[in-house]
This record gives sequence, structure tokens and C-alpha cells, in this order.
Amino acid sequence: MDKKNIKEVYTKHTSLEHILLRPDTYIGSLNKISEEKWILETAHSVKRNITFSPGLLQIFDEILLNACDNKTRDKNMNVLKIHIDQKRSQISIFNNGKCIPIEIHEEENCYIPTLLFKTLLTSSNYDDKDRKLTAGRNGFGAKLCNIFSKKLIVETASKDSEKKFTQIFEDNMKNETEPDVQPYLGSDFTRITFYPDLDKFFMTHLDSDIICLMSKRAFDIAGCTPDVKVILNDKTIPVRNFKDYVDLYFKGNEDVNEDLKIMHTIVNDRWEIAVTLSDSGPQHTSFVNSIATNEGGSHVKMVIDKISSKILDIIRKKWKNFRKAGEIQKYLWAFINFQVENPAFYSQIKDRLTTPAENFSDTFNVPQKFVDELNESGMIEIIISKIKSKAEREEEKKRSGKKVKKLKGISKLEEANLAASDQSRKCTLILTEGDSAKSLAVSGLSVIGRDKYRVFPLKGKNLM
Repeated sequence: MDKKNIKEVYTKHTSLEHILLRPDTYIGSLNKISEEKWILETAHSVKRNITFSPGLLQIFDEILLNACDNKTRDKNMNVLKIHIDQKRSQISIFNNGKCIPIEIHEEENCYIPTLLFKTLLTSSNYDDKDRKLTAGRNGFGAKLCNIFSKKLIVETASKDSEKKFTQIFEDNMKNETEPDVQPYLGSDFTRITFYPDLDKFFMTHLDSDIICLMSKRAFDIAGCTPDVKVILNDKTIPVRNFKDYVDLYFKGNEDVNEDLKIMHTIVNDRWEIAVTLSDSGPQHTSFVNSIATNEGGSHVKMVIDKISSKILDIIRKKWKNFRKAGEIQKYLWAFINFQVENPAFYSQIKDRLTTPAENFSDTFNVPQKFVDELNESGMIEIIISKIKSKAEREEEKKRSGKKVKKLKGISKLEEANLAASDQSRKCTLILTEGDSAKSLAVSGLSVIGRDKYRVFPLKGKNLM
């Protein structure tokens, strides 16, 4: 290999160059992907296919989570505003908490806001002895948004120092204006306004899909931070707490059983959960310090394991030979709002918590009152019925040596075990008025058996 080739093969880059060359490591893919996602709107929710750039959503989230973190530093913070201007491809995030100190950093000889938004690997979160309930950890967050923006404007103002700081960064953080510090009389605030470099995300404008996901994150924050009013595009999000947030997944949603019992509890100031039944396999909607942990992690495993263990204890009183907690988990949908000190994640994208459960300062224990309410709700009878029905279908397959067909496209139909078999004529269809009545009927099948009975809720549907 000659010298020219060696020089071409082995290259050295600055941190900024490396981030731009290998963005997947820091913010995820810049290319668009398609996934099924929940979209939360004012009165209801819907799950649909969304096409979006994970990287663009991530840089938005970095600024949003910075604003949320300010609540842990200033308990008086009570307003967070998000404004998304689709025409101008502009995003602005404001909070009324304590400002970023408008002071010169002695060692770096620059203003602290400049340091935080320009200099990589600078953060107030590096001291692990200082136990913080924040999202930021590694000193990249806000800088990543700056790097992938055509323009980013930092504004922060202090009531105590009577100063307002403004600085503008441009061209992927390569250029900036001199800090502008002016006299100021008013309350503390911080506002970050940025114009994503859409070319890097293979986009020409902020499309409706990415705006839906950004808006959904605003709803997430409203649910996870009950003492903060979240305002999206000048409209206050009507979510007062985590229970309100969970309810949005079921109100007015034809794809989800609206009448499902939702068991909710605030365990302590670190753990808040809600549990209901799932028709689509095990599901979770979970958060750590307001971060959406879509891939779960140690906190999700702890909650699901402990709840399914409690349910198993109840089931075994009725069905002594049943021992599979894993089967129970297939029918659970858990909502988790968790606050943990100095969380560790699989990557900078922070979608999976890796902090070992034994390191949680507050472990999760299922309150006995929650267990009792779960037992009285009828949910456990439905789980038993579903597990037995599955076991009976599998047994029927073994006996007949044939695959038992199931009607497709009717999501709320509870099928009989003998349907589509040579004994299908013996089956009876039970029609109920709605989902609540269906749940009652399904519970009854745990007594008389699932072989010959199928159940379907009409919910006002016309049979003719």
C-alpha cells in the first residue's frame, strides 16, 4: 500500500465531522422509515403507519427533554411551550424555569450558554455523585440539534441578574454570532428556536407525519410532568396527569376496547403505572424521566414480572396446575412513568433503559390494594379464559391433525374452539351490546368452556 493510499484509508476527523459523517451513532438514521406508531390527539388516539426520520425526531426530543429537565432544577417552572411552524420549518421550545446562567465560564472564557450549545461533551450532568432525575447524561443533547440545524437561536433571561442573552448559530454549528447580552426586566425563561437542516434528513419540509410524532411527544410530556402546563401551538394540552394520558389511548378508538378496565396506581413519587388487557400480545408504553423508552428496558421488565407474578398467585388458587407467568404477560398492556437517578441507556437515542434494577434507588413493589382491585376487575378471569382457549385450540389441532382456521379481519371476535372444524355447526354466536357485556360473557365461558361459543360485541352495528 503506497503512502497516498494509506493517507486515504486512515483518516482523522474532529468530533463535529464524525457526528456529521456517522449520525446513526448519535441520533439514529437520517433516512425515513415506516412504522406503526400511536398518534395522540385532543380527544382520542389512533395507531397508524407513520413515515419519518428517526434522526429528526431525536434532535427535536433533545431540546424538548432539556426543557423538561429544567423542572428538576426549578420546582417553580410550570409552563412549557412548543411551537411548530410547518411553513417556515421552524421549531421553538420555551420554558419559564430558571435560566441558564448568563456568566463567563472561567476556564473556557466564554458564556455558559455558548459552552452548552457549542462545545461538545460539556454538561452539568457529569458528576455521578450528584443524583439527578434528568434525561441529559453525556453532553451531546443540545449540540446535536445545533449540528443538524441550518440555524439555532438561544435565548435565556434572568430576573436576578437583569440580563437577557441571545446568540445565533448557523450552518450546522460552524458559524455563530457574538453573544448579545442586554438589560432585562422580567421573569426567567429559556427559548430555543431551530430550523432543522432538512436536506440532511432527505426532506423538503416538515411533513404531517413528523409533526404528528412531535405533537405526540408534547402529549407524553404533559402526562409525565403533571405540574407543568404544556402548550402546543398556542393550545393547552388537556392532559393533567398520567391517568389522563393513559385514557387517551382508549377514548374514541375503534381499534381498542374502549370499555376495558384500566387499573391505575401511584406507587410512590418515583413509580406510577397503569395496566389493562392487550389483544395484540404484550405491550408497554413507558417513560424514564420523560424519555419515551419505546424499546423498554430494566424498568419495564421489573413491572411486568412483578405484576404477572401477582396475577399468577391469584390464578393458581383457581387453576392449581398453571405455572406459566410468561403466558400471562402476553395479555398485559403496561403504562409506566418512572423517575430514576442518573439513568443509563443502551445508546444516545435512549430508547432502552439499561440501569440494573438492583441500582434503582426506589424499587417497584405492587401495592396490595392494586392487586385486590385487579382481582375484582374481572381482568384475571378474562386472562384465564384466553389462556384456556389457546390451550384448547392447540389440543384440537393435535387431535385433528389440521390447522384450525380463524376468521380474520374481525378484531373483537372471540372465536369458538370448534369453529372452522367439522363440528362448527354445533357452535353458537353470542352477540352482546358492547365491550363491557362482551367481557362479562367471556368471563362466563371460563366456566362452561370455549369449544362451542363465540362472542362478538355489536356496539350499535346494523346486522342487515
